[in-house]
Amino acid sequence: MEVTKDITKDSKIDLAVVSKIIRKHKDNTGGIIEIFQDIQAHFNYLPKEALQLVSKKRGMPISRIYHVATFYSIFSLIPRGRYIISVCTGTTCHVRGAPLLLETILRELNIGIGETTRDRIFTLEAVRCIGACSIAPAVRINDKPFGPLNPAGLLRLLNEYRKN
Repeated sequence: MEVTKDITKDSKIDLAVVSKIIRKHKDNTGGIIEIFQDIQAHFNYLPKEALQLVSKKRGMPISRIYHVATFYSIFSLIPRGRYIISVCTGTTCHVRGAPLLLETILRELNIGIGETTRDRIFTLEAVRCIGACSIAPAVRINDKPFGPLNPAGLLRLLNEYRKN
């Protein structure tokens, strides 16, 4: 698999979905974080067109919209894969083999940390801790932790997710 080269270029998105999300939060006059969470849950990132519509509908300057979207690390402004692989690099996971798991994923998916496969199935992240020390070394795929893993087990896991 190849990495997406121009992954910052937004594809066509359904602005009706974004409008519906904004309407859902019409009574929440203070914050836009919940709107961003719902948009990201739907698109798996915050498309530029969606942020522009939020700015217009909420009467907020686009600079404020981007300030909030970039302040919180949970939000992504670039398209991500259907499955976000988070490799725990915390101390326990590191000592128990996380670097080998990371190397296995880099080689198998042919992407770097922070990159997405061209088919947008996987995005790879290295994170400080996923709170799964008891099953170290561990990875999380979306919200589901897996471990303890070795390279062979990790490859089997990736193949299972490819089939979905």
